[in-house]
Amino acid sequence: MSSLQFNSLLLDISNQLTEKQLEDLKFLCGDMLGKRELEKISSGVRLFQLLTERRKLGADNTDCLSRFLTQIQRQDLAERLESFESFESFESQAEASDDLPDKEERDKLGIATEVIVENLGRNWRKLGRRLGLTEVKIDSVSKRHPTDLEETTRELLKEWRRSRGAQAQTQELIQALRTCMLNRTADQVEDSLPSC
Repeated sequence: MSSLQFNSLLLDISNQLTEKQLEDLKFLCGDMLGKRELEKISSGVRLFQLLTERRKLGADNTDCLSRFLTQIQRQDLAERLESFESFESFESQAEASDDLPDKEERDKLGIATEVIVENLGRNWRKLGRRLGLTEVKIDSVSKRHPTDLEETTRELLKEWRRSRGAQAQTQELIQALRTCMLNRTADQVEDSLPSC
């Protein structure tokens, strides 16, 4: 993930904040930023820039902002931020490790993940079991995103990819979907792949 992608995410988050939510965020940042600086902030973008300058925010350091977003009742934005950091961490591991599928297979897995996330719905636990994840892992995934099925499914597939390492294959996902009688989703995955 590039800093451009991270900045785009921050811009999107800024655009979704109401004036009251921005004021609440500024209040929560009171210990990190001076009073004069806080008074000059008129947008989320400016707040994020100052937090970045103070090394309180970065593509690999989203905990503080994520916590603040949760405190102002914007769990949806906090989850997007956490997903970005989690995905970035997974991608950097993928580039640095020999224990992961080759680039072509990783690309296919990425496409398959997006299709499954959009179509799986409440059957994510069934798929997780079929992919060999333990109940403990499945419960852990559930607790991370209790109200968002798409994020839960994305997290489940990340856990599966981590557990399988270089053995993670798109065909295994498709077969697991078919075994779970999720043939429509399996067909959509196959149709979305460049060559399957």
